[in-house]
Amino acid sequence: MDKFICIHGHFYQPPRENPWLEEIELQDSAYPYHDWNERITAECYAPNAAARILDADFKIVDLINNYSYMSFDFGPTLLSALERKNPEVYRLIIEADKKSMERFSGHGSAMAMPYNHMIMPLANKRDRYTQTVWGIRDFERRFGRKPEGMWLPEAAVDTECLEIMSELGIKFTVLSPHQAKRIKENKDAEWKDTAGNGLDAGKAYRCALPSGRSISLFFYDGGISHDVGFGSLLDNGENFARRLLSASGGPGIVAIATDGETYGHHHGHGDMALSFCINYLEAGKEALLTNFGEYLEKNPPEQFAEPFDASSWSCLHGVERWKSGCGCNTGMHGGWSQSWRAPLREAMDWLRDSLIPLYEKECSRYFKDPWVARDDYIDVIPDRSDGNVEKFISAHASRELTEGEKTIVLKLLEMQRNAMLMYTSCGWFFDEVSGIEAVQVMRYAARAMQLAQETAGVTLEDDYLKALEKAESNVFGNGREVYGRFAAPAKLDLARVGVHYAVSSLVLGHKNESSVFCYRVTSGSYEEAVASEELKTAFGRATVLSGVTREGIDLEFAALRSGTHDIRCGIGPPMDPRSSEEIKKELFSAVERSAVEEAAGALEERFTSVYTLQHIFRDEQRNIVDKMLLPAYRDIDSAFAGIYEKNLDLIDFFREIGIPLLRPLSTASEYVLNCRLRNLFADKHDIRELEDAIKNAERLNMGIYPDTALKAGSWISAAMDDIAKNPGDVAKVNILRDRLRLLKPWRTDLNLWRAQNIYFFLSKSLEKNTSGDRWLEAFRDLGNYLQVKVPG
Repeated sequence: MDKFICIHGHFYQPPRENPWLEEIELQDSAYPYHDWNERITAECYAPNAAARILDADFKIVDLINNYSYMSFDFGPTLLSALERKNPEVYRLIIEADKKSMERFSGHGSAMAMPYNHMIMPLANKRDRYTQTVWGIRDFERRFGRKPEGMWLPEAAVDTECLEIMSELGIKFTVLSPHQAKRIKENKDAEWKDTAGNGLDAGKAYRCALPSGRSISLFFYDGGISHDVGFGSLLDNGENFARRLLSASGGPGIVAIATDGETYGHHHGHGDMALSFCINYLEAGKEALLTNFGEYLEKNPPEQFAEPFDASSWSCLHGVERWKSGCGCNTGMHGGWSQSWRAPLREAMDWLRDSLIPLYEKECSRYFKDPWVARDDYIDVIPDRSDGNVEKFISAHASRELTEGEKTIVLKLLEMQRNAMLMYTSCGWFFDEVSGIEAVQVMRYAARAMQLAQETAGVTLEDDYLKALEKAESNVFGNGREVYGRFAAPAKLDLARVGVHYAVSSLVLGHKNESSVFCYRVTSGSYEEAVASEELKTAFGRATVLSGVTREGIDLEFAALRSGTHDIRCGIGPPMDPRSSEEIKKELFSAVERSAVEEAAGALEERFTSVYTLQHIFRDEQRNIVDKMLLPAYRDIDSAFAGIYEKNLDLIDFFREIGIPLLRPLSTASEYVLNCRLRNLFADKHDIRELEDAIKNAERLNMGIYPDTALKAGSWISAAMDDIAKNPGDVAKVNILRDRLRLLKPWRTDLNLWRAQNIYFFLSKSLEKNTSGDRWLEAFRDLGNYLQVKVPG
């Protein structure tokens, strides 16, 4: 067969980690999930790893790993987050590449990507090289093989990018058809200008490079890709498959490429449309699914092509979207200007160029070659264990380094890492300089400047802010104001980590050792004086150690709670024993006598640095607030419950005569019933209580809150886990079945992905069991409620 189809997904999320904490903090806009990575994982990355094939009754008859049938690339920073936060999905992605090698003649479907989605034609040569090296080395560590292809961020390309990729062993990349500049039939033929027209996208092309090397280019089908990404083609999996088949009228390859998030996040259930399409194509035998590596081996390019330099797939003006107000935007804010893009780019370029000589000068004191060390630093980022860090330093040091010098070189390398992260493309892609993506790249810049100050004593922030003044905001004046509002407050030092530890110890309970994101805190001493839950103080010492730079500090602190939500913490270097004892006695005495102002005054007087709850990291801040306001929350719950219980007859009356509930009654009823459901799914519960709550909610036509649905889905997954560990336990199967029966009206609101997966694979091991088995009958009945068809 000479007809081939290749479906490529570019799976990527911008790095969202706090640059000082190395973790993503709570993002309320992603409710009910912790953050956007977690939400998009639930909507896209996980569903595609076990996509559903349904029968006519909408029951699951098969699960397929879409990744193993398609071509895909995942941003290295996204894979890093998945590896930490969702190892099951991460494992399935890595496994898919291995399965694709079996399916596609030894060619894995995964492609590499430059490390943090930098627009490569706008980068300097060193950054282009390091980004490519990091992308390749990260890929090799994860997938256990060398990448054949590399997806360029935003498909942004120029000759130098292709030269670097080819030099480093990359065989091909994929571009948009409008990026094709000219083609020719063979090396001796005349060039034919295409400018996107007259291009045959059904084949691979060879791109001859000035160095004498070459690289292969694929150009995807623009029309079908557009209809998948922005049209309605994913509304129906069969139509999707037929459209692909109709485009392959002759021999060659039909390749499409879209954002991978199209399949489930941007387009609900797009993962199922993709799995149906794959299943349809596999069954029909009208064309063969392939990946670019396999096709390239079987069909080496004969024709030549050159792309436009500084072109991309998402900007008709080349790469202007990432350096000017070219007119490309999301279309969501009519009248807004993107003139801020140029000054933001100029500010970042100035900062990068200021850091280069600083890095070279300082790092040369310790390392043989600072830039080779930077290229190799990718081997440290995923594994910061002492042994691995020592191995890296030993390989690059020009002499034996002291512990302090090791901290300096790690800070310098982190400075360079953040100086590259600050070029993540999303910082310029959207409409406003105060958007979370632009703020994120400013935070990386802030971290790089802080590290420059700490390692070389150089202050760069004033000139950087002056450059940001030219970036006019549509909301907040200019980039300098945006930086002051959103980037600067995120900055922290080891003392602020100590504050976080001290306040958490006072409110949530003291631990002798605690992990605070990428920091380790060890208690030296800790004492409390408690007058009441709302008036207490703690005094102690702790050592804070960074797991990234190995920097450490000893601190002394005093934390004071003096009201429902009034928290303050003083912190500084350890005092002499006499002074420490004096302030401790003064604070403890004031608290024991309920002398609030005296206690607060003593803390303010004795410590030069005093912090409040506002300075606590967001996740723990929420936990602390929830703990402190628990009495208030209980009062609110009681008030709403009172409204609901007192007016049950009135609610029934409104329902019987068909009048909509008054807003206060509907709000109270929904709130109370959802609270009860969440509490019931938080622990073991009585089925009668659950039944009563659900019946009342149904009776009043009440909706289930997203966080309630998430809690119920987690409980169901845990129950299914328990069944898998205890096969033969009829009671466990019946318990879950009965809960699912009650939740049936809200089944579409529940995330049953994991529970269904467990059930499906468990059912495969039961095919030989006899239908008369009591447990098997119960298990099959459970499948009806999970919408999974059981063989037999």
